[in-house]
Order: sequence, then C-alpha cells, then structure tokens
Amino acid sequence: MKQKAYAAAGVDIDLGNRVKSTLPALLASTHRREVMGKVGGFGGLFALDTRKYKQPVLVSSVDGVGTKLKIAFALDRHDTIGEDLVNHCVNDIAVLGAEPLFFLDYLGTGKLEPHVFKDIIKGFVRGCRYNGCALIGGETAQMPGFYQAGEYDVSGTIVGVVEKSRMLNGQKTVRKGDVVLGIASSGLHTNGYSLARKILFEHMKLKPESRVPELGGTVGDALLKVHVSYGPLVQSLLKKFNRSEKAPAIKALAHITGGGFVDNIPRTLPSKYDVVIHKGSWDVPALFQILASDDTVSEAESYQVFNMGIGMTVTVSAEAADAVTHAIRAAKFKVWEIGSVERGTGICRVE
Repeated sequence: MKQKAYAAAGVDIDLGNRVKSTLPALLASTHRREVMGKVGGFGGLFALDTRKYKQPVLVSSVDGVGTKLKIAFALDRHDTIGEDLVNHCVNDIAVLGAEPLFFLDYLGTGKLEPHVFKDIIKGFVRGCRYNGCALIGGETAQMPGFYQAGEYDVSGTIVGVVEKSRMLNGQKTVRKGDVVLGIASSGLHTNGYSLARKILFEHMKLKPESRVPELGGTVGDALLKVHVSYGPLVQSLLKKFNRSEKAPAIKALAHITGGGFVDNIPRTLPSKYDVVIHKGSWDVPALFQILASDDTVSEAESYQVFNMGIGMTVTVSAEAADAVTHAIRAAKFKVWEIGSVERGTGICRVE
C-alpha cells in the first residue's frame, strides 16, 4: 500500500490514532464522577458540583518540566516525566488551598514514538490517580523538523477549586512570630536543571550513567527522582488545622520552585514582614551539596536557583508549630522548623 502523503511528510495520523486508542483504558483509573463525555472530544467536560461550596473559586495553573527532559532523553527513560508535571501543577494550586479537579496535557514531538508516548501518559495517570484529579484530555502534536530527533516537549494545565472563605492568603494572615516549616523534596523536582547539568556534565565531567557514592546511585537516577506531590498532605492538614470556626493555624504555603526560597516565599508575605530562613536547620541532600560545591555558584545563588532539599514551606502560628510538624511526620514526610517571620519589607533572607 502506498504511504500516505502526510505520513511521508513526517506526520502519521494513523499511527497517532492507533496509539491514542489505548488512552481510554489508561485514563479510566483517574475518572471522577463529575467527568462527562469521553476522551477525544474537542473539549473535556467536567460538571462541578457547586452544592458542595458556598462560594467556589476555580484555581488554575500551567507548567512544564523544563530541561529535566534532557536527562530523560539521554537515558531514554520517560516514565517519570508525566508524574513530575502533574505533581508540580498540583503543588502550585495546593498553596492556595485548592483541591485538584482535572488535568490536561500537551505533548509536542517531531516523530511519535509509541513506547515514549505510553510511558509519558502512564506518568500522567499515576500522578492524577495519586492526587485524585481526572485526566480529561490533551493534545499530541507531531511536528517534523521542529524538534531534534528523539526529543519532545510536554506541558500541562490543572484546574482545581477552593471555598473562597478557606482560600489561603498569607498577605492577610501572616504575622511576626509565626514559624516556617520546611517539607523535604525528593531532589531538584523540576527546577534548576540547566545550571545543574552545566555543573555536573560540563564542569565535573560526569555523565548521566556515572555512579557517585554520595548519591547512592547514578547521577541520572538522582536527577530523575519524581517531583513530590504535597497536594493530599495539604488537604489533610487544612481539614485538621484550619477549621472554619477557629483562626487558621496554617497561614501560608510556598511551593519552592524556580526562584528557590528568595523569590517564592515573599509571594506569601505582607509587605511589612520578612521570613528568615536558618541555614543548617535541615538536612541538605548530597545532590545539593555537590552542586553548591561548584565555585561558579555562590551560596546565595544556590538558595535562589535550587530548592536545597525543601519542596514546600508551611507558615504556621507558633502555638500550632509542634502539632502541624507531628501531623506532617505522621504522614511520612520529613519536616523541619527552618525559619520565622520578623518585621521587615516583604523579603526572604537566608542566614
């Protein structure tokens, strides 16, 4: 049979359809009762149950995973990327107190490789299933000549909901004397990879396959560790400590992504207060110690580029700090008291 002209030009619609035919079975495990219609329509349908809320506020976020993809390409390992993306997006809306409802993905590539596609989608499914959100649609674009061979890009959009009266707003609630808790990350998560790759592969002459004793495995293994989701943990903490009849014990949350402590924590602060982060108050993982040892990166810049082992901060009232810490540890997360709120000008200082 003669090859179709579009396939000969590099876009195989029939292959795309065959690969996508496996999606309904994969996505079934992420189904929520609010989902309407079937995957593959022009738009995903979700019927929000407004009876559960007095004033529901929809919260959305869109993101990618940056140059972490370069590690996946080098090792031909694509099963973590989708999960990274879902968890990153979940964390971005969790800091407002929002519960994730549904997620949509975008995958662009020069040539559609079925095994790569399936691994990425399986990651999306794992992430959505863990976070209780539905994967209701997406787009897969074949664009020959646009990407280098074997490469692709992914992005995702999440939509969640929060009751307006229970939405977290540290700019209104954070006060002097509040305590900042830091919850452990699994590694770089999805930020700082351009600098990390330069340090590890150019300056230190390592490769993704290189074994480093301090890392307990290969460089690639350390760099591909899945971005932690704090979403279910945040929801359980808010239900326990921010009951509507009491003053909220949890004042603010910050997702420590691009910009590190220095740029993310100030988003949660009133202009007359600072957060002081105390170096040495938590266990900095070996990967960050290795990166920080490079003489081209100042210590100050390390805390602005990398999360340094802290994936999310929780600002709480001083009297609730011990109880919240206990609850986080009971949920099997590592957490430390890493900072405090002082009078200032709305910045984060690492001292």
